Amino acid sequence: GINAEYMGSLSSLTSKFSQFRFLKMICRLTNKNPKNAVVSRPRLFSTAARKTFVQHLGQEIQNIREAGTYKNERIITSQQSNSINVSTTNKPVLNFCANNYLGLANNKELIEAAKKTLDSRGFGMSSVRFICGTQDIHKTLETKIADFHGMEAAIVFPSCFDANAGIFEALLGPDDAIISDSLNHASIIDGVRLCKAKRMVFQHMDMTDLEKQLQASQSSRFRMIATDGVFSMDGHIAPLKQICDLADKYNALVFIDECHATGFFGKTGRGTPEYCGVEGRIDIINSTLGKALGGASGGYTAASKEIVDMLRQRARPYLFSNTIAPAVVGASIACFDMLCRSTTLRDKLEVNTKLFRQKMTEAGFDLAGSTDHPIVPIMLYDAKLASQFADEMLKEGVYVIGFSFPVVPKGKARIRTQISAAHSTEDILHTVKAFATVRDRLTQK
Repeated sequence: GINAEYMGSLSSLTSKFSQFRFLKMICRLTNKNPKNAVVSRPRLFSTAARKTFVQHLGQEIQNIREAGTYKNERIITSQQSNSINVSTTNKPVLNFCANNYLGLANNKELIEAAKKTLDSRGFGMSSVRFICGTQDIHKTLETKIADFHGMEAAIVFPSCFDANAGIFEALLGPDDAIISDSLNHASIIDGVRLCKAKRMVFQHMDMTDLEKQLQASQSSRFRMIATDGVFSMDGHIAPLKQICDLADKYNALVFIDECHATGFFGKTGRGTPEYCGVEGRIDIINSTLGKALGGASGGYTAASKEIVDMLRQRARPYLFSNTIAPAVVGASIACFDMLCRSTTLRDKLEVNTKLFRQKMTEAGFDLAGSTDHPIVPIMLYDAKLASQFADEMLKEGVYVIGFSFPVVPKGKARIRTQISAAHSTEDILHTVKAFATVRDRLTQK
């Protein structure tokens, strides 16, 4: 135990925080806990400013609850898969809302690759890339990414949000213009806001409006059209051929975010450029390792060597964030190798998507999005109904989430389902039946 001299020193300290720190130091030095000692966290001092601020936030949260848009986080107690365990249920439920398009989140081959990399390259790098955070495997992954997208080079970020947040500021300045789709992802919007270039917005997928913005920005040094390849809330596919044609006509660059397309969309999974037939015409592709490609973490930019080199010099999320963990890199390399060997998973996903859309349409549901994409929004329009509907679906053994404002426009609430190659035909038919059961139940109320 701890002797009386130590305890006497402890009791002589007047500050609770000092006592806490001293007790932790003693436990660390002796590698023991004092008998019957209770180690508590120091409390924050209450101030008028803090009290007022907390009360303000409390009221805002209450308003969100009353609007029916408060977002609860369900706790998953299993691996991510087509069937998962949730803390509030006593049996597995089907997961129809993950970005796990290819079913690779718990793939044994990727898990084994991650384990091997842990053994050979360690747990983490404890550094940003340009100091001492670049291993040979990071460079290997970047080469595979560039080859996959048919680009000259690639650079890996901690996430695609970081890639989008850092790219515009690093490449463009006050003499330039960014022309962005009105429904672009929040990360693109934030990235544009951080940039000093002129900000212009065209109506969602409206090529007439895009041309007007291109005409209005002709005095700019460089102009960049920015769009999602696939829009995550609606499943809309950007009209890349028309966008590229306008870019050629008005001498503009084209940037796309491929997070909801890489690995599974297009004939070989190369994304919307392949699907739209514009491979080689896109200047910059940003995408993620955190969705279809195993679902862990990490994002990237694939582009020309000059663009990638400039991002290494100036992109702040790259310069000031830790490099992604070796295990994620090792598994991601294995994932790209897998996708280049076979399109089996992509093909299965296509079959599942068509089956789900067909059965849900036959059941009378209002579906949004492209008929070819595994994002399938079930339109309910009312925010409270979407939240209630999702809760009832869980009772039927299906995990889905309701989306409402501010994630989607007001009056456009929905349940966004996402199909996976891991889903079986039985999974899909059960889920369609569950949707119909819950609709009938809520209609009777």
